[in-house]
Amino acid sequence: MQHWHVYRKWNERFFRECYTAYEAGRSEANPADGWYKGEMGFFDFYIIPLAKKLKDCGVFGKSSDEYLTYAVANRKEWERRGEDVVNEMMAAIKEEKAEAEERRRRKAGREAPNRN
Repeated sequence: MQHWHVYRKWNERFFRECYTAYEAGRSEANPADGWYKGEMGFFDFYIIPLAKKLKDCGVFGKSSDEYLTYAVANRKEWERRGEDVVNEMMAAIKEEKAEAEERRRRKAGREAPNRN
């Protein structure tokens, strides 16, 4: 119920939180395996129905119409780009892990005792 770029920001943060839990052994499932379909269900069975109810009751005035519009637009955008978004998030995580490992390796090399 927000602009696409705002949705993407919070979606990625939640994805990373779930992926960190998976890597730490606090979750059995890799979130990347079902993230695309899970988001589709989240839109279809929670976000869009909620936005429709908000519009029907008019609790937020004109903003209620905007929330529904954003929810439907984001669902369409996710359907179109979501699989690529998940792949991009995983690629970014893997790249960050590789960079962190390289920094650790370099630091360990600097801290190794000089044996000369």
